[in-house]
Amino acid sequence: MPANTGNIGRTCVATGSSLHLIEPLGFRINDKMLERAGLDYWPRLDVHYYNDINHFYENISYGSSDAPRVFYATTKAQHTYADVEYHDGDFIMFGKESAGIPEEILIQHPGECIRIPMMPGERSLNLSNSVAIVLYEALRQLKFPGLEDRGELHRLHWN
Repeated sequence: MPANTGNIGRTCVATGSSLHLIEPLGFRINDKMLERAGLDYWPRLDVHYYNDINHFYENISYGSSDAPRVFYATTKAQHTYADVEYHDGDFIMFGKESAGIPEEILIQHPGECIRIPMMPGERSLNLSNSVAIVLYEALRQLKFPGLEDRGELHRLHWN
């Protein structure tokens, strides 16, 4: 959905994270809803596009000894996102909100599949919310590198 992608792009800009989009997306990247959800953040987004999953793996040197790790966020996982010790450079893959990551990919990576705990019987959370939850856990573990951790009031001052 373009609105989710725009919101995810905004989260990536706010956290200094890159967004990697793998076709097929199901929408055009210049969609007005994407632009509206991404607001003025989209031009500052570090975004990478891939023709398919193999193109993604090839470009991150997946399978080589120095390749980054990829975690697969799915409601079908046996481990939670909080069970992982994240490292700088890790990737967290999310699927389409309607279908998730294809099971053919998940079955190849059971130890890297992670989930957000939910009440029994619930299908899923909103995709952009899910990205924010997992991304901020990874950033928390890394001590929020490069992010401001203190805010200032506009009219008044903290004591």
